[in-house]
Amino acid sequence: MSEDITQDSSGFAIRARIDTTKPHSARFWNYFVGGKDHYEVDREIGDQIKGIFPGLVDVAHTSRRFLGRAVRYLAGEQGVRQFLDVGTGLPTADNTHEVAQRVAPDSRIVYVDNDPIVLAHANALLTSTPEGRTAYLDADLYDPEAVLRAAAGTLDLSRPVALMILNTLGHVSDYGQARDLVRRLLAGLPSGSHLVISDSTATSEGMIAASNAYNSSGAVPYHVRSVEEITGFFDGLELVEPGVVRVPEWRPDGDGDDAAAAVDAYCGVGRKP
Repeated sequence: MSEDITQDSSGFAIRARIDTTKPHSARFWNYFVGGKDHYEVDREIGDQIKGIFPGLVDVAHTSRRFLGRAVRYLAGEQGVRQFLDVGTGLPTADNTHEVAQRVAPDSRIVYVDNDPIVLAHANALLTSTPEGRTAYLDADLYDPEAVLRAAAGTLDLSRPVALMILNTLGHVSDYGQARDLVRRLLAGLPSGSHLVISDSTATSEGMIAASNAYNSSGAVPYHVRSVEEITGFFDGLELVEPGVVRVPEWRPDGDGDDAAAAVDAYCGVGRKP
């Protein structure tokens, strides 16, 4: 594990780990939100899935705007100054640190991913206000304790932390294991910390068909789950109103989302008592 990737983020070793022959979830999602960090293989499966289920593009955009609303709520209304963003994906506009530091310039943010394509672009996530700090960990969700140990180099884990896991847990095929990973991450955070989750859900035939097409493409599979399963990640926490809802319905604030949009993605924010 490496906390500081700035020394080799453009090196051959990282580039050699990037497989451009198969679709990749971070690049695929980047294509859907209008980014530039994707290859032909990602665009091909993206266009195929848009033909099957155009609504997945709405899921990508509304999920991104949910991130902004959740971070503004936590930094602005709850006074959270520390964010641990696990499975961050490729940098786009309004990343967690940009949103948080606009509200509170002294915010500290640690990004976690172990994917070489994300690692190669991670310098874009390391900008910061003079008052705050950002860091990137080349670390694995499947080793929560190691993530927490490394994050402690930037964050004060005796003070509340917002744990962000957005559009990531679907990569963990076993639901029980996914819940255990979340539990272990939260176990290392103090009372007053928050869990923020959003994920695509098996709430329409179109989304299920899109998921099956993506999983058949050779990419690392992504498993869409039921709303009840998404809710289960928050067991033992105090759910922030309005609870687990479709992503546009979580505290809409005029950011461009239609709160009534029936997207197949649910989210929630919970506080650790």
